[in-house]
Amino acid sequence: MNMPTENKPESLAEKRILLLIGGGIAAYKSLELIRRLKERGASVTPVLTAAGEEFVTPLSVSALAEQKVYRSLFDYDDEVEMGHIQLSRKADLLVVAPATADLMAKAAAGIASDLATTLLLATDKPALLAPAMNVRMWEHVATQRNYNRLLQDGIKFVGPAEGEMACGEYGPGRMAEVEEICLAIGDHFSASPRINKRVIVTSGPTRESIDPVRYISNRSSGAQGTAIAQALISRGVEVVFVSGPSAIPPPVGVHYIPVETAREMDAAVNQALPADAAVFAAAVADWRARSTGAQKLKKATQKIPQLDLIENPDILAGVAKRQKHRPKLVVGFAAETEDIEIHAQQKLKQKACDWIVANDVSVNSGIVGGKDNAVTLVRSDGLERWPSMSKLEVGNRLADRILAVLNE
Repeated sequence: MNMPTENKPESLAEKRILLLIGGGIAAYKSLELIRRLKERGASVTPVLTAAGEEFVTPLSVSALAEQKVYRSLFDYDDEVEMGHIQLSRKADLLVVAPATADLMAKAAAGIASDLATTLLLATDKPALLAPAMNVRMWEHVATQRNYNRLLQDGIKFVGPAEGEMACGEYGPGRMAEVEEICLAIGDHFSASPRINKRVIVTSGPTRESIDPVRYISNRSSGAQGTAIAQALISRGVEVVFVSGPSAIPPPVGVHYIPVETAREMDAAVNQALPADAAVFAAAVADWRARSTGAQKLKKATQKIPQLDLIENPDILAGVAKRQKHRPKLVVGFAAETEDIEIHAQQKLKQKACDWIVANDVSVNSGIVGGKDNAVTLVRSDGLERWPSMSKLEVGNRLADRILAVLNE
């Protein structure tokens, strides 16, 4: 089997990026983003909002971009030199980083109240948004409504990621890392032709109801499964993305099937067959309550309710042991807290799959909910211990390995 190759930066030579910098603490990352894009050969024309100017200075942005910074819709000199309509259409791609809740709301509503929002409305070029905001703002029904509306309008997104916020809270809402944004921009321009391969990817946790309020679940964020699906899509693969509840948006371009329970995920996966490969990155609940209370269980004074648990379907083993429509490659995940490789090797045999991607999800590992991962690829002919890397890099490396097998 071919050894994985190093991921080289995507060339963006002669690509013109119009970078809109919103107001938020993540605006500091825009400086590094400019530097990285220029390293790849792109020209970057920066637009700094009034709120963004509270976090980064026009001088620092201009120095890195080696371009004039546009700031005001009503600047006479700017309009004479290059009107906002021309500015919006001269670029090959508009990138908004950070894309605040305010910018997303205005873009979704078609509001043009400053230079940045006017450019988004006036452009005839595609746009890529990198959201960044507090977790409660991201999860708010209004923001999710705006996000879905923008998706329907053809806007592409990268992130947000899950992690610790500058405000001290934890969850989805962190702006994607600079390298991830660069990869998304590279994917946009690469326009990989579709190849005749179809892969099912499961992701996120599942939830099993106990009563109308409570459920059994786990701490999976869905970040790794999303990264794998994104990597496959960027390589021209048709991806069926079956995901449990996750605050991380599905990648653009997948056939997205949202589910909640293990049985729903099992049904969705089997309905999606046949496929060339199946990657089971979801953290599926092993058990569910035999019966679900129609009303919320009340705390009794002297009696603790006893849950009668039954096993959920084994989705991985069910597909790996199929006689008909078994994918050529079935990849499982083993999230363990001890004896990682031993348990992964046992799972490989028990489930009859081809590969197991094993990782340490103990509390001290920082993997669950974090942006990095350290995995061991377990096959019947041996182990491969991969160094710690971002989940996006894990997704890219695994995607390359999968395609190498499918193309044999």
